[in-house]
Amino acid sequence: MKRYIGKRLLTGLLTIIIVFSINFIIIRLAPGDPIKTLMGKETDDLVLKAALEHKYGLDKPLPTQFVMYLKTALTGDLGTSIIYNRPVTDMIGEKLGATVLLVLTAAILSLFIGTLMGIMAARQEGSFIDAVFSGISYILNSMPSFWLGLMLIIVFSSRLNLLPTYGMTNARANYTGMKYILDVIVHMILPVGTLLLIEIPIYFRIAKSSVLQVTNEDFIVTFRATGMNERKIFNKYIFRNAILPTITIFGISLAYLITGVALIEIVFAWPGTGRLVLTAITQRDYPTLMGIYLVMSVSIAVVMMIVDIVYAVFDPRIRY
Repeated sequence: MKRYIGKRLLTGLLTIIIVFSINFIIIRLAPGDPIKTLMGKETDDLVLKAALEHKYGLDKPLPTQFVMYLKTALTGDLGTSIIYNRPVTDMIGEKLGATVLLVLTAAILSLFIGTLMGIMAARQEGSFIDAVFSGISYILNSMPSFWLGLMLIIVFSSRLNLLPTYGMTNARANYTGMKYILDVIVHMILPVGTLLLIEIPIYFRIAKSSVLQVTNEDFIVTFRATGMNERKIFNKYIFRNAILPTITIFGISLAYLITGVALIEIVFAWPGTGRLVLTAITQRDYPTLMGIYLVMSVSIAVVMMIVDIVYAVFDPRIRY
């Protein structure tokens, strides 16, 4: 097991280095000039431009910039934002907590609800429940996340006036303690609900197909032929084998949510990294973009390593 974990750690580290290098090259080669954006379209002072390029290290060759950024990143310093003139580490730290809260809540809820629906549909294949759950899954799977978010806002906020449309808290009320927690939960309902409805079909399909596949295996047929209790067969053999693909999908889905939740955050004005990413892209803020992508790549690598380890715990064959 130690050797297996060591290999996964090495693979994760190598992945982070490769992603870091590719991101650096692509961002630098993309059209646009952050210094020109900072100076403004009407300003064409070459001396000022040269001074700003020297300040942010953009006057050096790309290989030199890469080595310099790598050295500072290894110390935890992700540089200074060109547009905001603030440490990138502080900017990401202020936004990351809100994004993680949104992503983890949606991922865990969708895992349990989607898997439960898939198991129920598989154990009652061809029934009314199976038809209803499958229909709901197909409909939700065809909806874009940003469109679904806007529809939820129209229905529950604009029409019914039940839920807030934007933000993480009520800016006009300085809630503290339990009232603050409840306020955050109320503001989370719509964005989490949107992510939840988008992710449920994924777990539903995987859970249903996995349970059906394992149920039709020869060793399950043999257990039933011997008269073994049906509940014991499912809990000890079918569920334990069928849950493995779901664990893998959970890791992939969680990594996707961490990197792809920006649209939902923008739709609901959630104070996460989404708007920071969008602003950094439009303004060509190199240090901010590199810092965000580095945090994303590290989070994805960590999540996938954890999933691999959990997978090995559930299935000892993986270790060998």
